[in-house]
Amino acid sequence: MPPMPPFLLLDVNIDTDQLLEDGLETAGHILLLLVVALIALWLIRHAVTPVVRVTVREQMHGEVESEVRKRVETLSHVIYRTAVIVVVALVVVSILPEFGVSATPMIAGLGLVGLAVGFGAQNLVRDVINGLFILMENQYGKGDVVTVGGISGLVEDINLRRTVLRDLDGVVHFVPHSEITTASNFTKGFSRINFNVRVAYDSDLDKVFAAINRVGRELKDDPTYGPMIRQAPEVLRVDKFGDVGIEVKVVGETEPIEQWTVMGEMLRRLKRAFDVEGIVMPILPTGTLASAQQAAAQGPVRTQTNDASQ
Repeated sequence: MPPMPPFLLLDVNIDTDQLLEDGLETAGHILLLLVVALIALWLIRHAVTPVVRVTVREQMHGEVESEVRKRVETLSHVIYRTAVIVVVALVVVSILPEFGVSATPMIAGLGLVGLAVGFGAQNLVRDVINGLFILMENQYGKGDVVTVGGISGLVEDINLRRTVLRDLDGVVHFVPHSEITTASNFTKGFSRINFNVRVAYDSDLDKVFAAINRVGRELKDDPTYGPMIRQAPEVLRVDKFGDVGIEVKVVGETEPIEQWTVMGEMLRRLKRAFDVEGIVMPILPTGTLASAQQAAAQGPVRTQTNDASQ
């Protein structure tokens, strides 16, 4: 048998028992950290909503249940997501020493990097600050129909950095909070029906008013639409003398997000009632009608939920 090469004649003395013991100890520490983290997240997930619900009910005493529910859902969602990020960061920092990596220099380095990046991430800072104000002031929450950053839609998700909207076409919009200067909430507390009905100049206005108010009362007494209505739609006033007819203002109050459903049914019943009463609703000349349709098509897009339509 030929002699072994000199570079293979190494005096390697490996204590396999100690190595196995150290490996098992490290794995045990890591497993313990992961178990603790999972338990913490489980506790947070099941504790956040009840705690937030109690706090919100005290702060929003007297508010409608739907508003309280949306507020609880929004805050619980944001708090839990933030807690997940914090727990994951703590677990990573705690596991690193098990592999011989000191977390202190890394944290210091990340702090310097974060400071440098911060100068180029001012929009992100504004996103978070604006998000905090949106949540603290309860400007809107999940399930509201809003216009923010020039986009209208149903709020599907919200966190500290951005709001997710879905419009009537099903398009999902991600709106950074730094772009929000004005937030318009269509469904906070209650919603309002507000539209004009145009009738011919030779119409009997008393007859018109009576027909509109009667249809509003019938809608309020309807078993399907009644629960959606707080104040029956009724005539507010003669709004103006238009080019082709008199415009009558009709208003009413509904539960949040139900205004479009009720208004659509109100218009359908008004058309039928006016046909029976012989009340004429004049139409615009062809050119004017086309211009009005074009302007309407450029208006803000409203949205709907599964159980409510515009």
